[in-house]
Amino acid sequence: MSNPDHQQPHTPTHLRPVSVLIPATWTPDQAMAVFELIEQMREKIFALYCFPIQDLIQKQQGCFQFDESDPPETDAVF
Repeated sequence: MSNPDHQQPHTPTHLRPVSVLIPATWTPDQAMAVFELIEQMREKIFALYCFPIQDLIQKQQGCFQFDESDPPETDAVF
């Protein structure tokens, strides 16, 4: 019989999903404190990795980076 909590042996530990349980019994003050902590962490992570994060977002959304060496299109209508 298989154990549903047992991870596949071939999945590296760092690639296994992590579950975060959020108590439904937090007070609004506790929830706000956690929310603010996450926001501060988000800001610090972005400050350290802003350019790689922006590049990744552009790639994921199919955007392209503007290259100033490319000549502008001349048939644009304004």
